Order: sequence, then structure tokens, then C-alpha cells
Amino acid sequence: MPRAIWTGSISFGLVNVPVRLYSAISEHKLHFHFVHEPDQSPIGYQKLCKLEDKPVPDDEVLKAFEFEPGEYVLMEDEDFEAARAEGYHTIEITDFVPYEQVDPIYFARTYYLGPEKGGEKVYSLLLRALEDSELAGISKFVLRDRQYLGALRVRDGVITLEQLYFADEIRPLDEIKPPKTKVSKEELAMEYKDTYRDALCEIIRAKRAGKQVRAIAPDEEEAPPDLLEALRASIEAAGDGRRGRRRRTRASRDGATRDLSGLSKAELDERARKAKVPGRSKMSKDELIEALS
Repeated sequence: MPRAIWTGSISFGLVNVPVRLYSAISEHKLHFHFVHEPDQSPIGYQKLCKLEDKPVPDDEVLKAFEFEPGEYVLMEDEDFEAARAEGYHTIEITDFVPYEQVDPIYFARTYYLGPEKGGEKVYSLLLRALEDSELAGISKFVLRDRQYLGALRVRDGVITLEQLYFADEIRPLDEIKPPKTKVSKEELAMEYKDTYRDALCEIIRAKRAGKQVRAIAPDEEEAPPDLLEALRASIEAAGDGRRGRRRRTRASRDGATRDLSGLSKAELDERARKAKVPGRSKMSKDELIEALS
């Protein structure tokens, strides 16, 4: 049995499926070592302070972001926690699309998702729904201090998570394609943004300005009593949200936008969480302002 590298849940509206994440790939690579030729002893490496030219113990090593050349913003574990407070242990499904419409260039790595103990039934129901619909669940998840885009699909009776690149990670073709090359209109446009990276940049700017950063406590999720009822409630809630947004007047939106524009991304995320704004985890700062107004 492979060892799980992540535990969490698949989330869709009020539905919560506890799962374990496993790497689907076992690469057969040859691993080489550096050795000292005269005596063939292994070569070791040390962390050296470039200013003092001496070894540095692990407890004195911190992560830092070079904001400008020579200017570093020191980061602590709590800063990364603040950026990933929402969705750290959740694979949140935001859309469903035909799997064949996802351009292969977006695929980065494949993982298997197995059920947690006690969650076999709800896992099987989600698996059956994905298999029967022949759709992929586009989602976001955080792994090793970074947010990823993913596509959930079924492979040989197991839910598979395909890690995808974000749209801005794909290099444009304008400078290398032939002058008369045409792009198919059916190509899927992946309009998703790395909101975890945006949140981390906000924290770096805040720390550079001397502000204190605090992590937002995530909501405790309760298991839904009935999967079908939870799905129905999620769909109805999404419909009510869309109808409510259409009824807002332009005057009220403009006034609320002015009040919200002075808030930071982290403060907007907190307000959206309290307001239970659907899809807030993938929204940019401007999109959060529009949704909250």
C-alpha cells in the first residue's frame, strides 16, 4: 500500500468527501552521487553564510523573499498559514467541463485519490457521478505551500486528480508561431488565477510595511446528512446567488466598491468567507470587491 502524501477532502457546495492523496507516478530514474575521487567518499554540503563565510545551523535559517535587489522580507511559518488558511485541506470543485476539452498542455502531474476510512460510500457516489456524466471537476488545492489547479476524473474505478498549470504559466505563442497559424475556437480557455500566490504577495507587502499578519481560522465543516440533499441545496444556493446579484442596482455597487477598494486582499477574503460568497477561493481582489458589493 503506497503512503499518502496529503489528507483532506473533496468539496462541492455542501458535499464533503474525505480522501487521501497518492502519487500516481513511480519514476524509474538512476540516482547518482558526488564522491571525492581520491578516496571515493561522499561529498557533503553545508549551509554557509555568505557574509560570515561559516556554517549556519538549521534553526537560524529562514525563508525570505527578495522584494528588491538586496532587500529581503523574512517569512515565518505563520505567514504561509495566513495565505493558505482557506482550502488548505480541501480540493474545492468550482466547475465541471468535458475532460476532452482540457488542452493537454495544462497537464503537469497525476495523483490518485482514495477514500478515507468511513468515507467509502460518499466517495463511491462522487465517483459514480463523475463517471456517468463523463465530466471533469475543475478544482483548486494547496500542496506543499503552493496552490494548484486540478481536474478530477475517473480512471479504472479510482478518482484521479490531474494537477494543471495556471493560464499565466503557459508561455504565449505569439513570438514563435507562423504568421498564418490559426488557433481553434474550441480550445479551452483556462481562466483561473493562483489566489494563494496573490495572498502570499499581499502578506509580503504587509510585512515589508511593518504590519502584523495573522492567520484566519478556517471554518469547521460538518458532514452533510444526505449527499443528494446536499447537492440539491448547493445548486439552489448557487441559483439564488446569481439571481441576487442580477437584482443589485448600479448605484449600490458603486458605493460598496468605493468602501471596499481600500481593503487588502486578506481582509476581502475574510469578508467573503463570512458572507459565504461562492467560488471566493479563485477570485482576484477586483472580483472579490465586485462580489461583495
